[in-house]
Amino acid sequence: QVLERSRDVVDDVSVSLRLWDTFGDHHKDRRFAYGRSDVVVLCFSIANPNSLHHVKTMWYPEIKHFCPRAPVILVGCQLDLRYADLEAVNRARRPLARPIKPNEILPPEKGREVAKELGIPYYETSVVAQFGVKDVFDNAIRAALISRRHLQFWKSHLRNVQRPLLQAPLLPPKPPPPIIIVPDPPSNNEERPAHLLEDPLCADVILVLQEKIKIYAHKIYLSTSSSKFYDLFLMDLSEEDQQSTVGHGFGVAVTAAAERMLHQEERHHGRDFLLRAASFDICESAEEAGPGQRKPCLRASTSDGILRGNRYENGERGLRRGRNLSSWSRAFTSIQEEMAEDPLTYKSKLMVVVKMDASIQPGPFRAVLKYLYTGELDENERDLMHIAHIAELLEVFDLRMMVANILNNEAFMNQEITKAFHVRRTNRVKECLAKGTFSDVTFVLDDGAISAHKPLLISSCDWMAAMFGGPFVESSTNEVALPHTSKSCMRAVLEYLYTGQFSSSPDLDDMKLIILANRLCLPHLVALTEQYTVTGLMEAAQMMVDIDGDVLVFLELAQFHCAYQLADWCLHHICTNYNNVCRKFPRDMKAMSGENQEYFEKHRWPPVWYLKEEDHYQRAKKEREKEDYLHLKRQPKRRWLFWNASSSPSSSPSSSAGTASSSSSSS
Repeated sequence: QVLERSRDVVDDVSVSLRLWDTFGDHHKDRRFAYGRSDVVVLCFSIANPNSLHHVKTMWYPEIKHFCPRAPVILVGCQLDLRYADLEAVNRARRPLARPIKPNEILPPEKGREVAKELGIPYYETSVVAQFGVKDVFDNAIRAALISRRHLQFWKSHLRNVQRPLLQAPLLPPKPPPPIIIVPDPPSNNEERPAHLLEDPLCADVILVLQEKIKIYAHKIYLSTSSSKFYDLFLMDLSEEDQQSTVGHGFGVAVTAAAERMLHQEERHHGRDFLLRAASFDICESAEEAGPGQRKPCLRASTSDGILRGNRYENGERGLRRGRNLSSWSRAFTSIQEEMAEDPLTYKSKLMVVVKMDASIQPGPFRAVLKYLYTGELDENERDLMHIAHIAELLEVFDLRMMVANILNNEAFMNQEITKAFHVRRTNRVKECLAKGTFSDVTFVLDDGAISAHKPLLISSCDWMAAMFGGPFVESSTNEVALPHTSKSCMRAVLEYLYTGQFSSSPDLDDMKLIILANRLCLPHLVALTEQYTVTGLMEAAQMMVDIDGDVLVFLELAQFHCAYQLADWCLHHICTNYNNVCRKFPRDMKAMSGENQEYFEKHRWPPVWYLKEEDHYQRAKKEREKEDYLHLKRQPKRRWLFWNASSSPSSSPSSSAGTASSSSSSS
């Protein structure tokens, strides 16, 4: 079986190829391994300059000493290391192996120079790349057959054997483009709304329980999670005492005498004060109103400080607006707008005060609020029945279903409810962003303005949380200027912060969005934009659109604004199209930074050594073709003169020489 595999046919000559390797360090016995060889293949590693040095100083002299007539072929092995990732190769090698250094990789001309000096053919091989192995053995057989033809010139089957052929250089495989990896979104995004409920930054709603407990919340979270709260906060409160006689309006009527008294006190004292005289409650019960009385009785408010009266801000007088909600919903008693003190900044601002039904208890209600903020319900909650009762009052039917699942030991089904909750809230948040509903801040941009919601921004962006919650001017104003920012980019950022999803638009500038996302410290959005940009560039390239100019523009901007994956892709595109890019944009390429130019020279494809080898191969191929043409041109003349020599009465000098050569060959 081994002999069967050793048989081969080269140039119509059947041969049996048998390989014998040296015995390593057995210097005295090595000559017995190759002493009677027909051909010797002398190998060295292109990653070890010492091995090439030993070819001249040790191996070739020894071979010529023991095999003076055997042809020798020089072979450079491990060709794949010339373009491989040496760091990965060194990691994969044995721990005690000497690492391969880039400066130790020999170029092809080094091996070719040694081969030319020794007068032997030169080839390169790579088992990893499956290149050159067949060429080495076939040409080694040719060298052996030619050597034998010189001794056995009468054998006709050796006449067609070619001399060792030239080897075309190996074109390294084109490196694949880097894959844009989008990291997982921040894991704490789902927990931040719950923290915002505990630490009511930028709160605009006060929920009053049992006339004494205040819970601060945010319109945007409540309204996007509950349709009841959505309708509540969109209720028109401007009609102050319309239909007050039937109990539909909240008592905010102020008599003319009371107003005159307030004006007189304001002029007399000249300072802001609590408008206790302007705060009245309507006696809704028949017992307080008395029989036959049409107008509601007005009495001074005996509030214990839970609801503060309006203060005069900047010389302008603001009155409370509100409504009685007892007939609108069982969950709410009343709603009103008034100036209240912020729990964190201790500054007065306009807030919505909602009084809840007396049956709502604080503990279960906080669990309901946590669901409205996060979409989750703790299985270990104690007052599940009270939670279900509050969910019934607020018409939050999904929460009631979650309670039922927990009571039925089917809490695993709540995961699907939570997913559906987030999908619904995402759609509602998009609607609020598009319409500007419940917005409390406006971003002034280069091409206009766009409304947003501070609570959503704080819970999804550390940069926004620091700006609105820190000692900055933006924390106490409703307008924030963002220079060098367009509406399309800001809208994409807001939609990402609200929904966690990236959305594109025709007027969106990818690079400007990356710059803005980097300014706002949003690496996940940067990665999403990088992926979107690279996808667009690749699609344009497939449609035969020239993207070289865009890639050059993106490169240094991406490097400066921390879009490193996009920068790596741009570097790869320029390196794999180096000649075309240099031809079209020579000035831009020269203006690149030194690091980029060094990277181009090191990673350009095809590499410089291949271009040199290809040029040498083409020149050598032309010379070989010219030699073969001259040889074939002379050969037919000799044969023609040989067959016509007998008929010619007198032979010319050339014909006699041809006859001699022919006769010598026949003999």
